[in-house]
Amino acid sequence: MSKVVLITGGSSGIGKSIGEFLVQKGFTVYGTSRNPDRITNSAFPLIALDVRNSETIKTAVAQVIALSGKIDVVVNNAGVGITGPLEETPIEEIKNNFDINLFGPIEVMKAILPQMRIQKSGLIINITSIAGYSGLPYRSIYSASKGALELITEALRMEVKSFGIEITNVAPGDFATNIASGRFHSPVIKGSPYESVYETMLKTMDEHVDGGSNPVEMAQAIFDIIQNPKPKIHYKVGAFMQKFSIVLKRILPDKVYEKILMNHYKL
Repeated sequence: MSKVVLITGGSSGIGKSIGEFLVQKGFTVYGTSRNPDRITNSAFPLIALDVRNSETIKTAVAQVIALSGKIDVVVNNAGVGITGPLEETPIEEIKNNFDINLFGPIEVMKAILPQMRIQKSGLIINITSIAGYSGLPYRSIYSASKGALELITEALRMEVKSFGIEITNVAPGDFATNIASGRFHSPVIKGSPYESVYETMLKTMDEHVDGGSNPVEMAQAIFDIIQNPKPKIHYKVGAFMQKFSIVLKRILPDKVYEKILMNHYKL
């Protein structure tokens, strides 16, 4: 039997690319979307799931198990971006971001772990972000939610290893997807002390996404990880300098690295 893969946020962007790639490799793929009926061009079945709603998560997992009898791989891909000065970012948007980027993936893992224990096997791949390795200006909430998921994965790996379950993180850099259009932007407030710098930063961040790598690179990386019986704890996928920035943070004094970031973002 082919491996059964469940991908959250599988209707667009990186999730869609991963699903299409795995279908071509012979996997049985199910994706999720909050509104699957609106998607008419998917190469694999889409199931209704909102990571902010635990009941929809449980229902989706049960549906895949009913259809295929098992779930071998879960790709926790559903996520959303957020930008803005921390001082001016509405608290309800901060909570929503953590609901989607952190608490949602946790709920998905809690829903699938009982089935994987029964199978005595399984792989969970959490899609995080290279931004989760540093506190980036005007992206503090996004960095924090993705960084928290990295640490959750590190801990949970040890808790479930004796059950034959593997968990890993994959941190992408900038990829050419629709994430920029879907993220929440705190509005540029006229007269704000952050107005000029934040407005410039918004344009720069969108340009980075538009000029990002092909999402097929992420799909290939996920395929390679699935083929590996003993995956690493962390993977980084993206442009060399984005990955190298993590190395620099590890080896440089904190204030030196901070100065490099501020120069990069022209702060």
